[in-house]
Amino acid sequence: HVQLVESGGGSVQIGGSLRLSCEVSGHTFRVNAIGWFRQAPGKEREGVAAIYTDDGTTYYADAVKGRFTISQDNRKKTVYLQMNSLKPEDSAMYYCAAGNLLEAPIQALGVVALATHNYNYWGQGTQVTVS
Repeated sequence: HVQLVESGGGSVQIGGSLRLSCEVSGHTFRVNAIGWFRQAPGKEREGVAAIYTDDGTTYYADAVKGRFTISQDNRKKTVYLQMNSLKPEDSAMYYCAAGNLLEAPIQALGVVALATHNYNYWGQGTQVTVS
């Protein structure tokens, strides 16, 4: 199994920043990607950003491009989500997840990386509130 623990959520003003952390442990050889997802009340869980752990390739949802950055620290086994210029619509529970994503055509990799059903291991989530 793979375990994930998120931290760094909180309340922030519009335009502010937060950095979320996801500590990954366990059988990490089983996965090749870590993703950040979010779910607001009454809405579907959606992919926000993802990173392939072998080469560091990243993908972002259109709603966060240019504002959010996903990165990894292999030594610390931690994946970060730096969130800048936060908006009220960014308020949600944020989850990190790990998966072993299958190969796909280059033009489909982003869709694959941000799809919730491709991830097997999930953290408990951390709340982000922007107001």
